Amino acid sequence: MNKLITTVAALLALPGLAFAQAVYPLDRATILSGSKFDFKVEFPTIVKSEDVQILINGEAYDKVLGSAAEFIENEDGSNGSSFLLRDISIGKPGTYEVQTKAGDVTRTVRWEVYGTSAERKAKNVIFMLADGLAVGHRTAARIIAKGNTEGKANGRLAIDDLQYMAFIGTSSQDSIHNDSANTMAAYMTGHKSVVNALGVYGSRAESNFDHPKVETLGEAIRRNTKMSIGIITNTELQDATPAAVVSHTVSRNDKPEIVEMHYVVQPDVLMGGGSAYFLPQTTPGSKRKDDKDYVAKFKESGYALATTATEMKTLAAEHKDGKLLGLFNTGNMDTTLDIRQLKKGTVDKFPDQPLVAEMTQAALDVLSKNEDGFFLMVENGFTDKMAHALDWERAVYDMIAFDQAVAVARKFAETNPDTMIIVVGDHTHGISVTGTVDDDKPGEDMREKIGVYEKAGFPNYEDKDGDGYPDRMDVSKRLMMFFANFPDYYETFRPKLDDPFVPAVAEGESKKFVANEAYKDVPGAVLRTGNLPREVNAGAHAIDDEVLQAQGPGAELFRGYMENSDVYRVIAEALALAPQTE
Repeated sequence: MNKLITTVAALLALPGLAFAQAVYPLDRATILSGSKFDFKVEFPTIVKSEDVQILINGEAYDKVLGSAAEFIENEDGSNGSSFLLRDISIGKPGTYEVQTKAGDVTRTVRWEVYGTSAERKAKNVIFMLADGLAVGHRTAARIIAKGNTEGKANGRLAIDDLQYMAFIGTSSQDSIHNDSANTMAAYMTGHKSVVNALGVYGSRAESNFDHPKVETLGEAIRRNTKMSIGIITNTELQDATPAAVVSHTVSRNDKPEIVEMHYVVQPDVLMGGGSAYFLPQTTPGSKRKDDKDYVAKFKESGYALATTATEMKTLAAEHKDGKLLGLFNTGNMDTTLDIRQLKKGTVDKFPDQPLVAEMTQAALDVLSKNEDGFFLMVENGFTDKMAHALDWERAVYDMIAFDQAVAVARKFAETNPDTMIIVVGDHTHGISVTGTVDDDKPGEDMREKIGVYEKAGFPNYEDKDGDGYPDRMDVSKRLMMFFANFPDYYETFRPKLDDPFVPAVAEGESKKFVANEAYKDVPGAVLRTGNLPREVNAGAHAIDDEVLQAQGPGAELFRGYMENSDVYRVIAEALALAPQTE
């Protein structure tokens, strides 16, 4: 599948720069007591340091923050001055009013610094994310995997019975829209940021790595506790969601550097695809531009290496005090439908890739040996990647696979009730179950084969072997799902079983995309004129609220509407990461 092309690739006019001064952390930021962050004030013009006044709660900022900031007269040739103070923290909870002044122009922002209770509520936290998760994914997975008779579901998904629920806002520092990097980063830092960013505020700094940093959950756990950390995904380990647990860059595309950031934090379990960024440039297939060998580095740091599902299970069972690195593909792993049934994609090269539920079980086997508890992040990335491709069959099949991983986590929690489980997506997609399409209806017009209202009836998926997956996706009467936003493409009304769907392709040498004519001659195919800009080649994210579900100690704080950055605070409270005794 062609890489998604969107306007988020460039950082244009960031909102903070519209003010006379941009202050980071932003106005209304919530900051964990004791957590590390960078303080930065950007001025739109070159100023003299002696003309600048920065007060926090009426006192000189350096008295409150404990150190004087670096003055940058002309930052990166921007014709603007900056004050920058890195790696600071505020220990006392409360409201902090930051006032900046240069000449006659002022700016005021307010921060809330918060602590946590002294009593730790949860020993373990399992944070499970289906990338791009929308209600349509859940509904379709339930119908396909469990069936529906006379209007009632014939079974329940593992996510259906999680006790607590909240709606989650996913908008960004620079846009009401979002991407997987800054939304997951909000969960993992408690701070909003710009599209594409991980663990930083988007500022005017020229280098991707010079933007104001905020501490990630992985770093906070390492700083405060003796807990273990696990990160597992079926995407590349450098992809946005797994990267957000440890990373600091304004561009999610800094994949070689993200490997280095994983190495700095050293999660005890690290499993997924993306081995091409671990290997030195001399190794065939490497995507690094240097001779650093991070497979060797991780091994030297005590990690056992698994490259197949079989090796993973063996190492997890034999695990004692070591760490586990699983690298199962040079790029993204294959979709669950391709691994289990179709044997497409790269399955011929990597025939023994583990499913997300299997990785979850292996991670739990390793991490649960730590008496101080653990934090485990579990991602299924194909609920998003296949939704971008308008390939809903693969997306929903992977939703079923994700739910099976949730079932593994819930089974663990049955015997470990001090475990909080959080299930959520980072953002949604505009995907909905519309009805059914029935091949047995007469005629060649596929639109006439779609059933809505009473004519939809029920699909005829089967699970004769009882493994929780449909025996096949190309049944004669199947779900019909549509996307709300899309490029020009040919709708075939059929599963794309040869390979994942490629809806649009570049028009000649232009940067505009047109419907992929490879599907033009499929009987009954219909050209759908897109509703996205022509420079976009795939479905885009939606801005709809996410639905978060949770169970376990501390999960009762999830309720009503919350910002994605608020989720971090609930986790911090459950783990007592900033205990207050007064």
